[in-house]
This record gives sequence, C-alpha cells and structure tokens, in this order.
Amino acid sequence: MAHILIVEDEERISSFVAKGLRAEGHRTTVAADGPTGLDHALAGDVDLVVLDIGLPGFDGFQLIDQLRSQGARVPVIVLTARDSVTDTVTALEGGADDYMAKPFRFAELSARIRLRLRQSAAPAGANGSVEPLAAGGVVLDLRTRRATIAGREVELSAREFALAEIFLRNPGQVLSREQLLDHVWGLDFDPGSNVVDVYVGYLRRKLGSDAIVTVRGMGYRFAR
Repeated sequence: MAHILIVEDEERISSFVAKGLRAEGHRTTVAADGPTGLDHALAGDVDLVVLDIGLPGFDGFQLIDQLRSQGARVPVIVLTARDSVTDTVTALEGGADDYMAKPFRFAELSARIRLRLRQSAAPAGANGSVEPLAAGGVVLDLRTRRATIAGREVELSAREFALAEIFLRNPGQVLSREQLLDHVWGLDFDPGSNVVDVYVGYLRRKLGSDAIVTVRGMGYRFAR
C-alpha cells in the first residue's frame, strides 16, 4: 500500500488520521511543523501528503510552494479549518491536488486519497513511457508536466494542467461543472462556487479564447 505523510500540528487529528490509514494497510509518517513536513515530503518515498495549513515553522501554503518549486509532484490533499473560497483557490493554484475543510469524515478523506493515488499513477505506453496527450495543437507531456501550443511552451499551474488534461482526454465531449470538480478537485459540488469558471477563464487566456466552449446549462467542451 501507499506511504502517506500527515503534516498536522494537532496530535489528536494526526493520530486519528494515521490510525485510520494504517487500518487500511497504508504506511504513515507524521510531521507536526512545516520544515519537518517539507523534509519528509522531499525524501522521495512518500506517495501522498495530507497537509494542514496552520503549521509552526511555516504554513501549508509555503510548504506547497517549496515542494512544487523543487519539482516534487507528490499529490497533496489540504485538510484545514480554513474553508473560504480564497483559501481554497490559493491552495489549489499553489499546487495542492484537493482541499477538505475540518471537521471532516474519515471515509470521505479515505476516498479522496484513493482517487489521488489512482490519478498519480499515470498511464504508460507499451514501452513503459508516459504518452503525451494531444488535441487541437495542444500537447500535454504527463511526465514533465509541460504544455505546448503549436510547439510553443506555455506555463500552467498544477490545477490548470489537471483541468487541461481532463479536457484533452475527452475532446469534443461536454463536461459538467460537477464532473470537473469531481475529477480535478475532488470537491463536493457547491452551486455557489465559481472555481471551475475561474480556472476555465485562466485556460482560455493561455490556450486561446476558442479552446473551451461554454455549453449553456450543461458545462464546457474542448473545441479546438
């Protein structure tokens, strides 16, 4: 099973999560501050990180930033009492893969962990290499996490890349906001949240205004 790092300064919560994950067969490591958590996350043997935001040393936002800036692609699920849209977008834009607010249900956390572990196991070609995704002149290299348009590299955040990936895996198909939230963010759909619309806007500015079409009342479609 997976090796999961829990970066959480509340011993009661970290112990509860670790116990539940070990019962499911996972190996766990617990860190109670930002610097220690970063050291463990960069060690190379961690499959997923469950991360609090309010940490001693430096906070979870800084940990994610340092993790991604050093090239680490380990999935990160933020688990925090901060549940504002601003904090959610900041974490996801910074490179987190999912976001859960406290209080939480362990069964839901466990389901999201399984989803992220499956998604991090990228599909490989016959020779064992990861095959790029390509549609409409857009190419996503799943191994290096780079995106190009007509041979020109464009910089995508982790969330932008994940959103572009699901569109390129389903070219021409209408994807609802619920589907995009579930597959890209792993969040329960909140009718009041506009995070999908915001990120579609980001992608349009980078991939072209005609790349993603709004299908009124249904969702979005990659149309290039």
